[in-house]
Amino acid sequence: MAARILSFLPIPTASSRSSAPVKSISSLSPPPNHHAVRLRSFLIAIPISVAPSLLFPRPSLRSAASVVSILPTAKPERASAEKLPSNGGGNEWDRWSLRAIKAFGMAELEARKLKYPKTGTEALLMGILVEGTSETAKFLRANGITVFKLREETVKLLGKSDMYFFSPEHPPLTEPAQRALDWAVDEKLKSGEDGEITTAHLLLGIWSEKESAGHKILASLGFDDEKASELAKSADKDIVMKYR
Repeated sequence: MAARILSFLPIPTASSRSSAPVKSISSLSPPPNHHAVRLRSFLIAIPISVAPSLLFPRPSLRSAASVVSILPTAKPERASAEKLPSNGGGNEWDRWSLRAIKAFGMAELEARKLKYPKTGTEALLMGILVEGTSETAKFLRANGITVFKLREETVKLLGKSDMYFFSPEHPPLTEPAQRALDWAVDEKLKSGEDGEITTAHLLLGIWSEKESAGHKILASLGFDDEKASELAKSADKDIVMKYR
């Protein structure tokens, strides 16, 4: 412990001894505008002042825009944020809601858990439910569709992967999953309304892919066009806040 504390003290060299007087340890002072942390060494009987920034460096903060990114698209022309609805921030990443982006991250994780080589529409469905806080997830649970049932139906439909296979860190999207994402963006553009693209748009995009695993699994669990129309009415909401 004492060795670590003393390592913060300057060690005079031979040249510095001859050219300038050596300051006593007690005369050392912390940098200006800092509250010093006073420590007592076990080797010397006088207190040592050390700036707290040396002992407890503060982590650098990054802006949200550098962390949150847009979801993949097969249409490069959409890279410009001017063509997409915005939530008012003016940044191209705000086209998707934070819950939709988190659901996408959970979908990749679910694909890896099942050891699938790609993230399909079935994984996107599971991602919505694993994220769990959106109005879409609440709607699915209210209709008896849970993440456990989705996993069970997925294994029935697609089978189990080789136990020795390891999915990539970010499994690429299947073609139906990519089309579902692009469908969600297209529908938001057609509406002409401002706001974010939500998990409801994502789910309806999955439902639009009639031959996809996600559509088949939803249908097997009782989801139909009537429920899709009901969900579409609240597509612009990712969560409903209730106050007592």
